Amino acid sequence: MPVSKFVFKPLVLAIALASISTSAFAVKNIEKPDLKFGFIKLTDMAPLAIAAEKGFFEEEGLFVKLEAQANWKVVLDRVISGELDGSHMLAPVPLGATIGFGTKADVITAFGMGLNGSAITVSNDVWAKMKPNIPAKDGKPIHPIKADALKPVIEDFKKAGKAFNMGMTFPVSSHNMKLRYWLAAGGINPGYYAPPQDIGGQIDADAFLSVTPPPQMPSTLEAGTIFGYCVGEPWNQQAVAKGVGVPVVTDDELWKDVPEKVFGVTKEWADKNPNTHIAVVKALIRASMWLDADKNKNRPEAIKIISDAKYVGADIRVLSNSMTGTFEYEKGDKRALPDFNVFFRGNASYPYYSGAVWYLTQMRRWGQINEPKPDSWYLETAKKTFRPDVYQAAAKELIAEGKAKASDFPAENDSGFKAAQTDFIDKVSFDAQKPNDYLTHFAIGLKGKQKVVGGKIVE
Repeated sequence: MPVSKFVFKPLVLAIALASISTSAFAVKNIEKPDLKFGFIKLTDMAPLAIAAEKGFFEEEGLFVKLEAQANWKVVLDRVISGELDGSHMLAPVPLGATIGFGTKADVITAFGMGLNGSAITVSNDVWAKMKPNIPAKDGKPIHPIKADALKPVIEDFKKAGKAFNMGMTFPVSSHNMKLRYWLAAGGINPGYYAPPQDIGGQIDADAFLSVTPPPQMPSTLEAGTIFGYCVGEPWNQQAVAKGVGVPVVTDDELWKDVPEKVFGVTKEWADKNPNTHIAVVKALIRASMWLDADKNKNRPEAIKIISDAKYVGADIRVLSNSMTGTFEYEKGDKRALPDFNVFFRGNASYPYYSGAVWYLTQMRRWGQINEPKPDSWYLETAKKTFRPDVYQAAAKELIAEGKAKASDFPAENDSGFKAAQTDFIDKVSFDAQKPNDYLTHFAIGLKGKQKVVGGKIVE
C-alpha cells in the first residue's frame, strides 16, 4: 500500500533531520548566519571557495555569499563600511588600518589564508639583461635569484634618463613589502614614504613602485608601463603562459613561509558577532585542512573549483603550475616548489603575532611608520590586530567534535611568537621580540630615531 502524504511528509522531515550531523551547529547562538564575504581573484582565496563548495560554511550554520572585488582598496573600504562582513585580505592591511596609514579603522584577523603564494616577475627584455649577471648550472639559472642581478639594469635605465617602474598591489600589501625587501637586499633603494604629506613611497627611489590591480599585472607588463611586479598567483604564471615575462624569485625563496593573506573583519563586527566569528574560522580551518590533506591529494579538485569564473577564472593549466607543487620560471624551466602554496600544514593558518611584527618592521623601514616606536609598541599593535585567541576557540571546538586533533594546532599556551627566523634571502635573522634591533641590520631603510622630513632622512 502506498505511503500516504500524511505519513510521507513527517518521514521525509525525520530523514532530513537525521542526515544533519549532530555537531553541524556546534557554535551556539550564531548572531548573524547570513553573510557576504569578499575576495580578489587569486589562488589563495581558495579556503573561502572550498568552505563554500564543500559545505563547511553550511555545516557551521552559516549561509555565505562570496563576491569578487575590484581591488584591495575596495576590499578594505567595503569591510569597514559593513557592505562586506569580512574578506580575503592582504596580511598587513589590518595593521595599516589599525595604525591609520591611509585609512583608520580597527580591523582584525583570526585566520591566515595561507603562506607564500607570490612571486616577482620581470619583462622579457629586463630578464634578457639580467640573465648574464646570474650564476648558472647545467645551462639553467641558479635560484634564488637576487636583486644584485637587476641593479646594473636599473643603473643603465638611470643613465638613459628613464624611470624603472614596477607594480605592486597596494601600499600596505605583502607584495609591496616583499618587493621592497628583495630590491633592498640587492642594493636597490625602493623609496620612502613620509606620511601624511607624501604617501607615494618614491622618495629617493632607484626603482619606482606603484599600484596595479593583480589581474591587470601581465597586460600592464606587456604594454611596457611597468618592467616588473610582485603579485600572487596565478598572475606570475600567467605572464609565462602569455610569453610576456619571467618570474625571477618566489616569496618562499625570499623568506620561507611568509604570511601572505588573512581573513579580515572589523573589530566592531567581531565584538558584535563573536559566535559567528568562531563559526567562520572553524569552516575556514576545515577548508585549509582539506586543501593540504594527504600530501595535497585534493589540489586537482580545488583547482577545478577555483578555475570557475566566479572565483579566480584562470586556466586550469596555469593554476596547476603553482597549486600542485611546481613552478615555471622561464618557459620550459619548471621546478619543484612543494611549499609554494601552503594552507594548513606547519600552522599556516594560525595568526602568529610574529608575522604581524615583521610587517610592522617593514612599514617602519620604509617610512609608513615615520616616527620611532619602542619594541613594546610593535608587540602591542600585533596583539591588538592578530587574534590567535579566536583561532584557538575554533580549533578547540573542532577537536571536541572529532574533526581535528590537538596535534594539528599550536599548543593552547602558545605565545603566538615563532622563534628567531633566518630563512631570508639576505640571511638576516628576525626575532619578533626585538623589532628595533632587527631594523639596525639593514643598510637601506629607516632605523633608530630616523625619519623622513622634506624628502630627506634625518635623525
